[in-house]
Amino acid sequence: MDTDLLTILAVVIGVLVVGGGAFLVRGRGAPPDEGAEPADRQSGAPAATAESTTEAPAPTEESSAPPAEAPEAPAPPSEAADSVVEPAAPLSPTERFRQRLGRARSSLGNTVASIFSRGITDEAWDELEEALIAADVGVEATTELVEGLRERARAEGIRTGDEALGLLKEVLRLELGVADRTLSRREDGPSVWLVTGVNGTGKTTSIGKLAARHVREDEQVVLAAADTFRAAAADQLERWGEAVGARVVRAAEGADPASVAFDGHASARAAGADLLLVDTAGRLQNKKELMAELGKVKRVLDREAGQCDEVLLVLDATVGQNGLQQARAFMAAVEVSGVVLTKLDGTARGGIVIAIQRELGLPVKLVGLGEGVDDLAPFDPDAFVEALFAEVAQDVTLGEDEA
Repeated sequence: MDTDLLTILAVVIGVLVVGGGAFLVRGRGAPPDEGAEPADRQSGAPAATAESTTEAPAPTEESSAPPAEAPEAPAPPSEAADSVVEPAAPLSPTERFRQRLGRARSSLGNTVASIFSRGITDEAWDELEEALIAADVGVEATTELVEGLRERARAEGIRTGDEALGLLKEVLRLELGVADRTLSRREDGPSVWLVTGVNGTGKTTSIGKLAARHVREDEQVVLAAADTFRAAAADQLERWGEAVGARVVRAAEGADPASVAFDGHASARAAGADLLLVDTAGRLQNKKELMAELGKVKRVLDREAGQCDEVLLVLDATVGQNGLQQARAFMAAVEVSGVVLTKLDGTARGGIVIAIQRELGLPVKLVGLGEGVDDLAPFDPDAFVEALFAEVAQDVTLGEDEA
């Protein structure tokens, strides 16, 4: 019995030992199994993290790539800047006139195109005459121009609108091309330009624009505010002087204009200036005492400088034939050397340029083509004629009256 009991105990102990060992083995394996699942998840997370980390540099490289390409990114603005600068480059005279003479071109140019499109007839010549008169060329000048055109057209066998237009442009170029439009300068001291005209023509503004141009050309400019009737006029000139870098000589309101001109010349000479621009009071052509005063200013400058290099009369292109009457009155008071024709971009009657030269014998030397500082330009006859008819090109057949 003891033997049986011992056998049973041995079996039980063996079972317990084997079972316990299995349990222990299973218990030890469980953490890895349980840990394997999180480990997979963790390993998956790092894998994902690793992937995102692996991918993260790619965006980082892409985001860092733009900085590497950044020099190319500014390139378009640079090119845009270049494209902005290019139009700002100096335009040819023809292009400048074409841009600015919109109203005059659309009026006279379109009228001429319409006339010639209907044939080179007697009626066409009559209509052309009316159009030129309406454009302020003047009756006498227009009559002579059209008669000359008609005779040449017959003699040369002109048969198309293009040919007639070409002939008209040629005649206008010849008409305008004979004048000397240079602005006189001197080497022995400051050049003296006396500027005059009626109120409202843009006289003081034109002086400011002239000063700006010559200062940009590295010249020393002095402005003499000889309009002493209005303090505002001297103030305006002083503002121009400050803006462009020109010295201004002025006096109290009501001072003698001739004395201001005298002081201006003395100041310019002492400073070694290149150019003296003398502003004068705007005056109506029928005010004899004011015109006499203008003559006095001119005499003082002639005495001090030897002679005024230029006496420039500022006329408003929009007033038409009335400008010719103004010019005649000023020419009686002082010897005018040339005309500054302002507001030419704002009139449909560009023919006043021809009338001024033909009827007065005065060359238009400068023209105002806008409100900008750079919009006062030397007058170029060829560019003016081309711009006036820039968009006119008609090819019409011969009319029955000329057949």
